Amino acid sequence: MPAKETLVTILGMTLEELKQLAVSGGMPPFTGKQLADWIYKKKATSFDVMNNISKKGREWLENNCRIGREKPSAKFKSSDGTVKYLFSVDNGKKIESVMIPDHDRATLCVSSQIGCRMNCYFCATGRNGFSGNLTAAEILNQILEVSGELNISGDDDLTNIVFMGMGEPLDNFPEVKRALEVLTSPWGLGWSPKRITVSTVGKLPQLKELLDETKVHIAISLHIANASLRQQMMPAQKAFPISTIIKMLKAYDFSHQRRLSFEFIMWKGVNDDMESVKALASLIEGLDCRVNLIRFHKIPGVDLQPATEERMIMFRNYLNSRGIICTIRASRGEDIMAACGMLAGKGC
Repeated sequence: MPAKETLVTILGMTLEELKQLAVSGGMPPFTGKQLADWIYKKKATSFDVMNNISKKGREWLENNCRIGREKPSAKFKSSDGTVKYLFSVDNGKKIESVMIPDHDRATLCVSSQIGCRMNCYFCATGRNGFSGNLTAAEILNQILEVSGELNISGDDDLTNIVFMGMGEPLDNFPEVKRALEVLTSPWGLGWSPKRITVSTVGKLPQLKELLDETKVHIAISLHIANASLRQQMMPAQKAFPISTIIKMLKAYDFSHQRRLSFEFIMWKGVNDDMESVKALASLIEGLDCRVNLIRFHKIPGVDLQPATEERMIMFRNYLNSRGIICTIRASRGEDIMAACGMLAGKGC
C-alpha cells in the first residue's frame, strides 16, 4: 500500500474534480458522479463497497487515492449533553468539534484552522497560536464522522452546522468555500444553506465573496462597539474596522431567509454598561439582524470577568426596546472546555 501522504484525498473534491480524477485513472467521466454518490450520499469509507465501479477502477483508486475519512481520536461528554470531539490532522496537531443537542436540534460547531491568526485576547484558540489551515476534507470529515456516530447511536442526525470552532473561517476561505460547495450541492451532501452559519471577525474582502457566492447565514464576532477598545481586544479591527464591515453589510438584504447575527461576549466593567449598549445599538441601526449575548468563559492567562446576569438582561431589554432582536445564548459544555472561546485543540 502506498504511503498515506502520496495518495490523493478524494473527500472535499467537487463533482468536476471527481470526473477528472476518474478519467485520469482510465475510467469514464460518469464514474466521477458515482464516486460523489458513494462518498457524499452513501458515506462510504472504503473503495471495496463501490460495486458499480469496475474492479479495475477500484484497484486504481485503492492504489492512488484515499477517501480521507478519519475517526475522532477522543470524545468528551458534558453534564448538559454537549459532546466534544478531538480529531488528529495530517500534521500531527489536534482540532476540536462540538456537538450541541437541544430538543429537536443537533448543532455541530466545526473548526476551520489549527489555532487562529486573529489573536483575540479573550479566546483560547487565538492565544494558542496558529499552526495551519484545515483542508476541505478535514472540515468535512468532522461533519461526516459526528453525523455517522449520531446515526449509529440512534440519536437524531445533525440539523445545523456552525463554523464557530477553532480558527477564522474567512482566513481559510478557499477550503471553507470548497467545503460549503460540497455541503450544499445536490451532488454532494445536499444541505440547505439555511442550516449553515459562518462566523467571522469580518475579514475582507472574503466576507463580501462569502455573501456574493453563497447563501449561508452570517455571524459577525463584534463583541465591542467602541473601535479603539475593540482594536485592543481584537487586533483584526485595525485591518478590518467594524464601521467598514457594517457599511458593507448594509448593501445586502437580510430581511428574507438569510440571517445576519452579531456575537457579543460580555465582560464585567469592559462592555456591559449603558454606554456600551447604546453604542452597539447605534452601530447596527438600520440592519435587519439579531444580537446574541454570550457569557464569557474564563480561560488561563486572561484577567477578564464575565458580566453579571443582571447586566446581560439589561443589555437584552434595551436592544429589544430599540427594535433589535436580542437573546442571551445558553452556555453549553463549559465543564469539558467546549464552550465559546475555550477550544484549543487539547481535549479537556
